[in-house]
Amino acid sequence: MGTKEKIVQFMKEEAYKPMLKEELVKVFGISNKEIKDFYKLLDVMEKEGIIVKTRSDRYGVPERMNLIVGTLQGHPRGYGFVVPDNKDIKDIFIPSQDLNGALHGDRVIARVISRGFGGKSEEGEIIRILERANKTIVGTFEKSKYFGFVVPDDNRISMDVFIPKAEINGAKTNQKVVVEITKWPEKRRNPEGRIIEILGYKGDVGTDILAIIKKYGLTEEFPEKVLKEADNIPEEIPEEEIKRRLDLRDKNIFTIDGIDAKDLDDAVSIERLGNANFKLGVHIADVSYYVKEKSHLDKEALKRGTSVYLVDRVIPMLPKKLSNGVCSLNPGVPRLTLSVFMEIDKQGRVVDHEIVESIIQSKERLVYTDISNLLENDDEELKERYSYILEDLKAMEELCNILRKKRENRGSIDFDFDEAKIILDENGKPIDIKKAERRIANRIIEEFMLVCNETVAEYMYWSQIPFVYRIHEDPDEEKINEFNKFIHNFGYHLKGIQQIHPKELQNLLKKVEGTKEETVINTLMLRSLKKARYSAEPDSHFGLAARYYCHFTSPIRRYPDLQIHRIIKAFINGELKGSKIEKLKKKLLHVAEQSSIRERIADEAERETEDLKKVEYMSERLGEIYEGIISGVMPFGIFVELDNTIEGLVHISTLVDDYYIYDEFNHSFIGERTKKTYKIGDVVKVKVMKADIDKREIDFIFVE
Repeated sequence: MGTKEKIVQFMKEEAYKPMLKEELVKVFGISNKEIKDFYKLLDVMEKEGIIVKTRSDRYGVPERMNLIVGTLQGHPRGYGFVVPDNKDIKDIFIPSQDLNGALHGDRVIARVISRGFGGKSEEGEIIRILERANKTIVGTFEKSKYFGFVVPDDNRISMDVFIPKAEINGAKTNQKVVVEITKWPEKRRNPEGRIIEILGYKGDVGTDILAIIKKYGLTEEFPEKVLKEADNIPEEIPEEEIKRRLDLRDKNIFTIDGIDAKDLDDAVSIERLGNANFKLGVHIADVSYYVKEKSHLDKEALKRGTSVYLVDRVIPMLPKKLSNGVCSLNPGVPRLTLSVFMEIDKQGRVVDHEIVESIIQSKERLVYTDISNLLENDDEELKERYSYILEDLKAMEELCNILRKKRENRGSIDFDFDEAKIILDENGKPIDIKKAERRIANRIIEEFMLVCNETVAEYMYWSQIPFVYRIHEDPDEEKINEFNKFIHNFGYHLKGIQQIHPKELQNLLKKVEGTKEETVINTLMLRSLKKARYSAEPDSHFGLAARYYCHFTSPIRRYPDLQIHRIIKAFINGELKGSKIEKLKKKLLHVAEQSSIRERIADEAERETEDLKKVEYMSERLGEIYEGIISGVMPFGIFVELDNTIEGLVHISTLVDDYYIYDEFNHSFIGERTKKTYKIGDVVKVKVMKADIDKREIDFIFVE
């Protein structure tokens, strides 16, 4: 146990009363030589929020002092919630007058000032800000005679930033700008800042996406030293490296991806064995051969954590020389890979497996649409074109169906959400929005990657080697309880909600499939579950009903995959021993935390660029009429989702044919006189009335 852990354990003891640092020195028997380092450690622990220093300079742990350490989540209306570091504690509501200068995203300490009753959140006040999240803010500049101010794009930051005249730096009204905070807000004072970058006028081509990129702190350009390192990587693979690997260049190995994909990090192969089993090969780009630990490339990749797929561009984790070049499994060229061979029986069980360092030469760069047309529609032209791998493709389809059935039988939850495919013209203007396809070829690759990730995770778990797992914790009983109450309105019921099994949720998804309430029940079920994350500690994956799971198959675009490739290679080559294992354990805690944070940021940025283009698309369709499904009912109005995945709001004020009463329990509005009802799942017709690009909001009205 380290000194940090000993201090925390001591302070958690029942008999402990907050002590001065001098008293702690005596308790822990710290020598005169060590005092400086001990005091530094206390400072670090205080900054991290592990311990708290009182006004009388005494130290204690937050939970023993009625304090909560966590991250502030702001709300457009000015209040916020502290999301505690301790996942067992519920969020704390913070009224706007008790934020005390804290902004959305800040790490804070809150004091609980009233307990929550009747299902309400506990209420608190911010007493200390540990770390500021928003060193810079992106927003729209407004100029007056003697000063200016910036309205943040992120409406969770509910304060405008005051800009003194001397710090305007040439910005003009209605320009998107980046402002650096020079004075943090206090109880009744807005933050102050200076303009450090002008992105362009609001509404100009490209300014909108650029503002989102800046808002989330994403970086398109790589530092010079990173690019230099990438440029120095040779295109040719050394002969000695080829000799030490399993040579698979003569095998029928190919990639299947979307038509636009450029970073091809997985290829597949299949054989039918004499015992009627399948031998599935999953061959993943060996990025770790090129990206060495502690190199500039490696540090930058960890900092980014993931590639970000925005609606009009990709911000890669690695420079193009690697992501689209030497690491990408392009057809007809030799590539270094890490191959997982799995023998799978007719029930979908992996009865044997092997992980090897290999070299492949992909025979084809196949596209999802073509292979789906071939397998689903028996397309003669495509059958002729791919005759030499036709039997392989049919075997893959058969194995995919076996693996999917096995997952279903154990209770794996398969959310079949409609994802949007947004088509842009050369100027970045949305010209069409439709549902993205998820057909047989997509499902083949999905199932093969899932079984590969599980196989690798289970193998490394039993090898007792430090590792990065992909975990999905069991849902909160309270949230499942609320969800169960909601579905009762539609005549459904969950069993065993005290310790819900994923199979129970999967059965519900099957029951609602094809019904008008399918989308809303799927959405609310997803919201009732926790978010999957990376962890250095093994745990199960609730959504997949998997005991062991990891991300192994995308090292070009995800850092955890790259990290575990290194671990696996070191392990199979007998290089993981003694002190190396201890060092690895410490490092993986940071890798898992950083990767989870970067994944959340990437998801938010991707979602915001999609929302932006959806509103932009509808802004040119004002007055048009669409059919949609009621996807949500709130006291202020009714959300309607169209067939193309676009969602808008019908404000309650537009329902003028009657006085409508909100029924919270049944998620509906009922006309007082006519008894006309609007409820979740109803099919309705709406007219587009307004599309506010700044607020990312679409307004509809009902039409008969």
